[in-house]
Amino acid sequence: MASLFDLTGQVAIITGSSKGIGRAIAERMAEHGARVVVSSRKADACEAVAEGIRGRGGEALVVPCNIGRKEELQALVDRTAAEWGGVDALVCNAAVNPYYGPSAGIPDDAWDRIMGSNIRSNHWLANMVLPGMAARGGGSVTVVSSIAGLRGSATLGAYGVSKAADMQLVRNLAVEWGAQGIRANCIAPGLIRTDFARALWEDPANLKKRTLSTPLGRIGEPDEIAGAAVFLAAASGRFMTGQTIVIDGGVTAGTPALEES
Repeated sequence: MASLFDLTGQVAIITGSSKGIGRAIAERMAEHGARVVVSSRKADACEAVAEGIRGRGGEALVVPCNIGRKEELQALVDRTAAEWGGVDALVCNAAVNPYYGPSAGIPDDAWDRIMGSNIRSNHWLANMVLPGMAARGGGSVTVVSSIAGLRGSATLGAYGVSKAADMQLVRNLAVEWGAQGIRANCIAPGLIRTDFARALWEDPANLKKRTLSTPLGRIGEPDEIAGAAVFLAAASGRFMTGQTIVIDGGVTAGTPALEES
């Protein structure tokens, strides 16, 4: 059974992997045998993650990158290819959300930044990687989306639009590249204890509301998302493509009986 989750020989790029969900994915993919590229805007934060991976016997390369800059994304791909020959697994985890509030009030520049970073950058990076991935015999693209892309929101509207678009992006990639052995899927987490979502879970009232509306009665941890990324990149996920895995403690399944009463 262990071989189903073996990533030995794979080269994996994980964006936004200096902390939170991205860091957990990088660490777990390395633990399962992948050579991982740790990437975010800050080189020192990436190096700290890479050093930890190396200290546990894994292989890690640091390539800093601002996902909003096309030339830096291309440099990320080129450096990975130069060091390790190419990419077998791409995890698009980095995202932004500079606005919290009703959609009517979002500034145009905030809208553009959300759409550029959360959709366009994934489109750019995937299409930079996919030709080489196909030449290597196939591989996987995993986009970390969100349940915000499945539900309406009075405060995260633009972010939700971008995350819904990511789900469509992987469906398109699955159809376009499936014949070349490439799979594309999304992971849609619920509320996870990360710095990115800190404003949501550090607010006691909001945390209480969320835990009451979650069948498992708690929020998630980054490592609880990482397992799905390993599954999708490994042999275990080789017949899965164009799909979204929801990992939210049951939030989108329904409300617990206690709240319904």
